[in-house]
Amino acid sequence: MASPQLTSLQVQQLSDAVVQYIASQHEAYLPFAMPLAEEQRLAMEGFFVPEVVDGVRLVVLQNSRVQNPAFYPQLLQMGFQNLPDFRTMAAITFGNVVVSHLPFTDGLLFHELVHVEQYRQLGIPHFSSLYVRGFLSGGGYEGIPLERNAYALGARFEGNPQQRFSVSNEVAEWIQNDRF
Repeated sequence: MASPQLTSLQVQQLSDAVVQYIASQHEAYLPFAMPLAEEQRLAMEGFFVPEVVDGVRLVVLQNSRVQNPAFYPQLLQMGFQNLPDFRTMAAITFGNVVVSHLPFTDGLLFHELVHVEQYRQLGIPHFSSLYVRGFLSGGGYEGIPLERNAYALGARFEGNPQQRFSVSNEVAEWIQNDRF
């Protein structure tokens, strides 16, 4: 089902709400977050710039779930039926803080670190705007170019985890070519 058509003002308001949600979740989980373990660092080095590898913080939730944003009920009233459910996602990235509902595998960590790199290059406001616009134009979560980028790079990593490539360069190329 297609998403409801929003005015440019509504899109901006939704993007602003996403920025606020990301910031609040970042602040809520940061005190509990830990740096990468040594084996995680070794698996990710060479793919990600040191700023990402050194700056990312991880949380694995035990008896709780990341809650959907407070603005979801309004979106449901507007007719959205395909909103991603944060409670069922494997992990969610809030800037440089990754919150997971599952233990991290190298593949899951890699995917989320692509998002950390996207945030690093785009900043939270631009990332949020692109995420919202991608959701609206792509027909849902699977159509979001930021997610497609992360899944494509993740598949490349999982296909050969020993073959290093620069995620930073790949994300920069998508930005330069207006693929987000």
